[in-house]
Formats: sequence, C-alpha cells, structure tokens
Amino acid sequence: MATRFELVLHGDDPVRLRAAGEEALEEIRRVEAQLSFYKADSEIIRINACAARAAVRVEPRLFRLLERCAALSAATEGAFDITVGPLMRVWRFVGDGGGVPATSLLEAARAQTGIHHVEFNESDFTVRFSRPGVEIDLGGYGKGYAIERAIDLLRENGARSALLHGGTSSVAAIGTPPCGDGWKVELSDPLKGGDQPAIISLADNALSVSAAHGKSFTVDGRTYGHIIDPRSGEPVSVAQAAAVRGPSAADCEALSKALLVLGPAWLTTMAERFPGYGGVVAFENATSQIEIARSDSPEVIPASPAAAL
Repeated sequence: MATRFELVLHGDDPVRLRAAGEEALEEIRRVEAQLSFYKADSEIIRINACAARAAVRVEPRLFRLLERCAALSAATEGAFDITVGPLMRVWRFVGDGGGVPATSLLEAARAQTGIHHVEFNESDFTVRFSRPGVEIDLGGYGKGYAIERAIDLLRENGARSALLHGGTSSVAAIGTPPCGDGWKVELSDPLKGGDQPAIISLADNALSVSAAHGKSFTVDGRTYGHIIDPRSGEPVSVAQAAAVRGPSAADCEALSKALLVLGPAWLTTMAERFPGYGGVVAFENATSQIEIARSDSPEVIPASPAAAL
C-alpha cells in the first residue's frame, strides 16, 4: 500500500499487547497481498487479468467487499468508484507525475470506467467484467478495510485502548486514551478553517481525509490533482480537501472521496444516507477564498495541538 502504519496500544499486559499488535499488523500485510493493485500475485490483479474473458471465482469475503463498493458507488451517485483505474492511467497518475491526456484517450478511458461494468453472481461468488479494459483498484478503500480488519483482531485479542493510522490519512480508534475522553486528531490545512487548530475526537470510530493536492501537476497555470471524478473523467475541482468520521474506516475512505468530488452541497445528503457519519470539506469560493463546511456529527472542536493529519 506504500503506506506507513503506526499503532499505539494502552493496557496492563505489555507482552499480550505486543503480540496483539504484531498480529494486527500482519493482518494488514495479508490484506495488502490480496487487494493490491500493484502486486502481480494479488487476487485483484487476477480478477483484472481474467474477468473480461470469463467469470472469476472470488474469495467470499472479498466478494462481499466488492459488493459493498458497488453499493457505495450507487449511494454516492457514482462519485466513489473502484473502476477509476483507466482514468488514473490516462491522466498518468499511475507510476508517473501526471499529464493532460488527449481527448480521444480520455473518452476511451471513460468508456472503460463505471461499476456497472462489474457483474456479480451471488450463487457462486464470481465476478465478470462486461467489457475489456475495466480494472478494479480499491485504493484508499483497501487501506481503510485493512485498518478495519486490524482493529477487529485487536478487539478479539482484548485491546481496550488503541489508535491505528495508515499514512496519516486514515485512522481508527478503540476506546479512549488513559487520560482523556477521546483520541484527539488535528486536521491539517486547508481543513482547519481559521487560526485555531481543528481537532476531531475519536472513540471507537474512524476518520479518513482526502485531498486533491496529494499528487498534482500544473499546466498553463492550472493545477490538476490526482483525485478523479469518475463521472466526468476529470480531476476534481469542487473541493480542496474533505474529512469524514464514522463507524467504518473503509466507508469513511469512500465517503471522503465522494465528498471531495461532490463538495459541500452533498454534506446533508451524506448525513441522511449514512447515519452516524459526519464530514468536513474545504472549498474555494467565488472570490478564491477557502471556506469550510461541516455537518454536525464530526465533533470538530478547537483544542491544543495534537497529532496532525
């Protein structure tokens, strides 16, 4: 996943906690081996190589994961889509620094993008692509899912106070730290929205942050970020950054991407469709000033400096 994962555990038995932590991190490595878009022997690579020619049998848990991604794509009006790989390639964000594609290449990539090209067969857990060129790339959703699996193992092993993050953009918490009512995580610019640091408090929930500036390039004075709107095939232009807090680390990943694509107007819809989730989004107004919009449930509070995202 090209990501550094870090884990903090509190408890009275350090030997047991270390063993639990090592098992949790090993689960992340196992999930990466299965879901990676870049490992030649991963199950995702096998699906991508074969599913346009014939139905591919998929491990049941992964099958359900892909179905969940399809449901999230429908619920986000296509703003989150795990088939965005062809668009990432044509914009040269895969293994390159980015570049504006020719119109014909962009249209070809758009024709290969869309979760409707992925056909699910519940009776035998198979997946098939309706046309050649379709690719599944779980991206950040896979990272969030790996964090969820690790958190589940920590709970099974008795952990009552823990914080796990992947690449500082995805974080999940078990319980609270010994001295406090929640794990305090500070949002980075441009999500702060003022002189005071914006802190999100986590306790038995997760947080994901998505930003357009993570990888970008500039042509003729315009900056293109690496988050692509699957519907238009263009890099997002509505929002600068978005953060979502809620019960599922994987779903937070999907919703933060959707919020980045759809912008602040989607906050109310997100709260209605996904109870228990709340978001913060930074966007540029008509006068080129950065504004912050948030729903009520993220519990964003001004506080003293904490771990920065």
